[in-house]
Amino acid sequence: MQILQPALLALLLCCYLSGSEANRVYIHPFSLFAFENVSCETLHAQTTKPLETLPVAPLDIEVLAPDSRDPSKLDAQKQNITERTAVLAELLNSLGLRMYMALSSKQPSTNILLSPVNTYGSLVTFYLGASKRTASTFQHLLGLSSGTDQEDCVSLVDGHKVLKTLQSINSLVDDGTKDEITTQVWTFTRQGAQLSEDFIQGTQDFSDTSFIRGVDFSKPQEAEQLVNSFVEKTSDGKVKSIFKDLNTSSDLLFLTSFNFQGNWRTAFQPERTSMQEFSVDETTMVMAPMMTHTGMYHYLNDKVHQCTVVKLSLSKRSYMLLVLPHDGANLQNIESHRIAEVIANWYQSLQEGLLELTLPKFSMSSVMDLRDLLTNMNPEIEAKLLGSQAEFSQLSNTKPFNVDKAFHRVMFEMSEEGEEPQDKIQEAGVPLKLTINRPFFFSVIEGNSNAMLMLGKITNPTL
Repeated sequence: MQILQPALLALLLCCYLSGSEANRVYIHPFSLFAFENVSCETLHAQTTKPLETLPVAPLDIEVLAPDSRDPSKLDAQKQNITERTAVLAELLNSLGLRMYMALSSKQPSTNILLSPVNTYGSLVTFYLGASKRTASTFQHLLGLSSGTDQEDCVSLVDGHKVLKTLQSINSLVDDGTKDEITTQVWTFTRQGAQLSEDFIQGTQDFSDTSFIRGVDFSKPQEAEQLVNSFVEKTSDGKVKSIFKDLNTSSDLLFLTSFNFQGNWRTAFQPERTSMQEFSVDETTMVMAPMMTHTGMYHYLNDKVHQCTVVKLSLSKRSYMLLVLPHDGANLQNIESHRIAEVIANWYQSLQEGLLELTLPKFSMSSVMDLRDLLTNMNPEIEAKLLGSQAEFSQLSNTKPFNVDKAFHRVMFEMSEEGEEPQDKIQEAGVPLKLTINRPFFFSVIEGNSNAMLMLGKITNPTL
């Protein structure tokens, strides 16, 4: 199981993101999220409790209301939520960085955007429908294993606790006056199949709205048009043509959408926005709209790793960490030094100073296949979690039942506006000029839980 153990890629991330929690007493993640009176369950034993399922409403393109929710279930399990968010943030940050590193190594010259918090939630939702053996594999990847299980048994965590903790992280950002996170989940299942109550509840635990519908896949092209049209209408036109190449044997299609709409803490100066050169690579230049702001920033010039790091405040509860390679260096060099470990040193070394900061005005979106993200890390991981070796005996009353497609969509939108007026710089000295005019790495972080909401890199802001 060595391939499934969480890498050391982000173990130091808690130092970088949790200076105020440095003295927090360590509690094993399993202890925070496990069921009460949990015991190690034999992997080969048949499930003693019958699967509780619910019928799925057929897809009707005229019925666009999201699934109804039980308020008592949504409000439950909020005790100890602060400690859970801190621990869960470390786990999802670690997995998110592993996914980013694997993807970036395969796509060194491509814009990348993914949401560690949303991807983690998707995997936990599938965990709720997995057999014990597949669930054990999920727990290893998610960092939620007990660490004391024998080879032939598994102690299970309560996936609903995990998902509701993720939603609480997102809600912290929504507490601002401008920033907003919206999470939607769509599940399309084979017509006539019933889904487990656990899985259905899981789609609601970490989302704002969820849609579960039954589809007749006997005519794949008609089904494809129908589900895509439904998703487009229920996302206000933001999500289009995701599902392709459906077939008559499809069992389940799954899609999550994570939208971050925000403003900078302090507004940029619109009159100083202009078209400037952005160096995509050594031979390619593009013209991009560049915003400028002069003010006090926390930043660091790292001569060892040949980059400049800047912390940009967003709302009262979130910020962006931006990493720009020095002229002549590149992102691949920085990433090869295990970025999570150098981040720990960066954050503790940031110092406040006056900057004239210029960066591209950008909004971006991406759609990623969850299977591809897992395959990039290791094909064996994908096979055991969503592929040929995965078993979802707790997902539906239909046997066997497979996850055919699982997509992760992210949208990041920022404007020049800010929550607070322009800084008044008086007698502050001459600002250091920093222009973000070549490929850079960034992360959007929720400042209370220290969870990475987004990870990405911009190699070409015009795409």
